[in-house]
Amino acid sequence: MFLNSIKPAIGSSKSKVRVGRGIGSGFGKTCGRGHKGQKSRSGGFHKVGFEGGQMPIQRRLPKRGFSSFKRDDYSSLRIRDLKIVSEATINVDLLKKYNIISNKVKKVKIYGIDQIDRAISLEGFYVSKGIKVMIEASGGKIL
Repeated sequence: MFLNSIKPAIGSSKSKVRVGRGIGSGFGKTCGRGHKGQKSRSGGFHKVGFEGGQMPIQRRLPKRGFSSFKRDDYSSLRIRDLKIVSEATINVDLLKKYNIISNKVKKVKIYGIDQIDRAISLEGFYVSKGIKVMIEASGGKIL
């Protein structure tokens, strides 16, 4: 076998459509471009989203909303959300197990003004000043 003898499989390649070869071909005269207008002329193209000089829709509509990709791994919780957990030592993995936080979350800050009725130990959390005082007053600790 030589390189000059290799041919594509039968039916795998189509021949190019030859336009402008008479009315019998179906692509004569206007060559399938229709009559007049920018698209019928050679070099007649425009940018994606171009609306003939009218203000494009992506500029007419108001820009609203924002979602930071950097904050996916951070969550904040109220202290009352921890009342569901019965364990004495609470960490991020335990909250994921109870479906209190998403599995993507790596850092959690706890805040709030609710009272704590039992001693709990928080492991690997950020806490507000008020919560730190409250937990230590109830006999718990922050590790």
